[in-house]
Amino acid sequence: MTGRERPRRPAGGKPRRPQQAGRGGTQSGGTRGAGSARGGGTRGGGTARGGGSRGGGTRGGDTGQGSARAASGRGGGPRGSATRGQAAATRRTRPRPQPAPAPKPRRPARKKPPARLFRLADPRKRIKVLMVAGCVLLSLFAGRLVQLQGLDASTYAVTASQIGRITETLPADRGDILDRNGAPLAQAVEAYHVWVDQTEVTNPARYALQLEDILDDDAATLQEKLTGDRRYVYVAKSVSGSVWREIQALKLAGIGADNAEVRAYPAGAVGGSVIGFIGSDGTALAGLELSQDNQLAGEDGQVVYRRSPTGQRIPTGPVARQDPVTGSGLRLTIDRDLQWHAEQVLADAVDNARADGGVAVVLQLEPDAHEIVALASVPSVDPNDPNELEPADRGSRAVEEAYEPGSVFKPLTMAALIEEGVAGAESVYSVPDRIRRSGHTIRDYYNHPEQQMTLTGILAKSSNVGTLLATEAIGKDTFHEYLDRFGIGSATGIGLPAETSGRLPADMSDLTRDNVSFGQGVSVNAVQMASAYAAIANGGVRIDPTLISATIGADGQETPTEGAEPVRVVSEETAAEISEMMEAVMGEGGTGSGSTVDGYRVAGKTGTAQRIDPDCGCYRQFNSSFMGFAPADDPKYVVVVSVMNPRNGNSGSGLAGPAFADILRFALEGTGVQPSQEDPPRLPLFADEITTDDDANDADANDADANDADATADDPDQTDDDTTIDGEPPDGAAGENEPSGGPAP
Repeated sequence: MTGRERPRRPAGGKPRRPQQAGRGGTQSGGTRGAGSARGGGTRGGGTARGGGSRGGGTRGGDTGQGSARAASGRGGGPRGSATRGQAAATRRTRPRPQPAPAPKPRRPARKKPPARLFRLADPRKRIKVLMVAGCVLLSLFAGRLVQLQGLDASTYAVTASQIGRITETLPADRGDILDRNGAPLAQAVEAYHVWVDQTEVTNPARYALQLEDILDDDAATLQEKLTGDRRYVYVAKSVSGSVWREIQALKLAGIGADNAEVRAYPAGAVGGSVIGFIGSDGTALAGLELSQDNQLAGEDGQVVYRRSPTGQRIPTGPVARQDPVTGSGLRLTIDRDLQWHAEQVLADAVDNARADGGVAVVLQLEPDAHEIVALASVPSVDPNDPNELEPADRGSRAVEEAYEPGSVFKPLTMAALIEEGVAGAESVYSVPDRIRRSGHTIRDYYNHPEQQMTLTGILAKSSNVGTLLATEAIGKDTFHEYLDRFGIGSATGIGLPAETSGRLPADMSDLTRDNVSFGQGVSVNAVQMASAYAAIANGGVRIDPTLISATIGADGQETPTEGAEPVRVVSEETAAEISEMMEAVMGEGGTGSGSTVDGYRVAGKTGTAQRIDPDCGCYRQFNSSFMGFAPADDPKYVVVVSVMNPRNGNSGSGLAGPAFADILRFALEGTGVQPSQEDPPRLPLFADEITTDDDANDADANDADANDADATADDPDQTDDDTTIDGEPPDGAAGENEPSGGPAP
C-alpha cells in the first residue's frame, strides 16, 4: 500500500485512523515487542501499537509487531473479545506499513503589521476644545478669586493675621497696702523673669561667664540652662529691674525677659498674719492679699506683636496693645509701730508662759469708728518667706481661732443684769466657794467660807458661783438676746479670711446658762471680745471694728470705707456702772491689781478658761486672758491679750496681765493721751463695806477734821482713813483657776 492508502477495514470494525509509528517500537533499533491492542482485543493480547525501530531501523520494521488498531471491539463486539488467532489473521491481511510522514514544518510567526501612522484630526475642532477648556479653567480661577477676595475675605484676613501673631500678657501691678500713716506694708516692685532661646545661643559657656556675677549664680548651672534646643527656658526668675538692665547692656542674642509680678513686704513679719502673702505665680494665698484680691489685683493688659519663623520679634511695632489697670490700694487702720510693739510683747508673753501661741488686739475708739490699730498673732508669718511656718500658723489667730473666754466674759453678764434692773453694783449675794447645779459642782478658783459679796465684789474677785447666782434672776432668752447684741456668735466682718463666728448656744439649759455666765460653754474670737468691751467703753453702743479705712485708686484718690451701723446694747448709765466695777478689778483686792498703768484709770478683767484638749476631747488645758480699756473716765483704747494653752501656770493676771499693761501704756503714751485727772471711785466688794448716807457724812466730817489737823500741825505723815477689805489679794503669779467642775454642755 503506497502513500496514504487507507488500510482495509477489519471485519466487524470501523476503520482506524493510522497512528504515528514509534510509540510501541524498540528504542535504538530493536523491536518493542507485542504492544497492547487498543480497540478490539484485550490489552495484553491485542495488536501491537505502532512498533518500529527507533534509531537505526525503519519506523515499523520487519518484525511484524507494528502497531495495528484492531477493528474488532470498536464496531460490533465487546471490547477485548478477539482471540489471538484473530489478531494473527489481521496481521496477515494488513498491508505493509509505510514510513511515517515527516512532521509538518512549524508555521513561521506572523509578523506584526507596521504601526499605523497617527492621523491628525481637524485642527479647528482641537482649538475649539482647548478654548472651552481654558474658559472653564479661567472661570474656576475667577470663582475662587471672588470667594477669597469677596465672600470669605474677612475670614481669611483673620486667619492670615494670626500667622506669627504672639499675644503677651501684661500683668497689672497690685495695689499697695499702707498703714494708717502711709507706711508701706505691701507693695509691687519692678521685676522680670529672664528667659533664653537656646537655639540662638552660639557659645553657652561665654554667656554663663558673663551672667554669673549679675545673677549671682554658678556658671556651670547657668551653662546647663543655656544649652539645648528649646526655644523658651527660664534662666532666672523675679530679678529686679536694675539686674535686667545690666543683662540688656550685654546684648546677648536669645536672652529676653517677661514682666513678673513680685510683691515686697518692707515691714517683714510685722503684720504678716494680717497682710498675708502671694505665691510665686502671683496667686493670693493668705490674709488681706487673699480676701481683698479682687480690688488689689487690678486687670491684666496684653500686647500683640508678630514673630518671625526663627522666633525673632518683628520690629514693626505692636499690632495691638491694651495697657493693664493697676489694682486699688488699701489704707489700713493698723499703726505699724504699735503693731510691731504688740507683736514683740506678745511673743515674750508666749515664751514666758511656754504656750502654744497668743493673740493681742488693740482698738482705738473714735466717735464714729472703732479702729483696729494692732492685731498681733504668735506665731507670726513673714510674707517674704512664708514657708518658714506651717500652713496652720500662717493666718491670724485673732479671728481664726475660737476659744472659751472664761471670766473676761463676766462684764457682759453683769451688764445684762444691771440693764434689766435685777441687780446693781452694790447688790449683795451670799456666795459659797462651790455649788451643785444639774449634777455638777461649780466652784470658785480659791477656797473661802460663804461670803456676803456685792456684785462688784463678785466681779473683782472673779467668783463663778456668785456670777451664776446673780444670773439666775434673768431669763435665759433675755440673757441670750443681750449677748447677741454684744456681737457674740457673729463674725465681725473686718475683712480677713477664715474668720470664725464663735458659738453662742441658741437653746440654753439651766446648766448652759450657768456656764455661759462666767465664760464657759460659749466660744469667741479675740476681735469679738475687743468689740464687746469697746461697746461698754463707748457708753453701751457697739460699733463693728474696722481694719480697712479706705481704698486708694490708681490716681491716688482715696475712698473711705462705709462705717458699720451702731447698735445700742445697754444704756449709757449701765455702761458707766460696769466701767466703774471693772475699775474695782484693777484696784486693791481685785484680781487685776498688778496690771495697772501709772497715771491712767484702767478698767479691766482677768480670765482663765478651761480649754478642750483635742487629744482626749476633754477639758485639760487652759487659756489665760486679760482685757480692758483706758482711760476709764474717757476711753481711747481697748486692749485684749490671750495666751493659748500655757504650761507655766494658767493665771490670766500673771501671764497675760503684764503684756496687757505694756501694750496699753505704749498706745496711751505713744499717741499723747492725757493722764487721768481724778482717782477711780471706790466701790464696796463685800456687804460690810457698804456705807449709808449717815456713814458717808461722818466720814466726810472726819476727813474735814483731819484736814484741819493737817493744816494746824502740818503733819506730812497723816493719811486718809481708807477702808480696807479682809484678807490679802490673790497672788498674781498663782492666779485664778476657774473650772466649772463639769463638761460644757
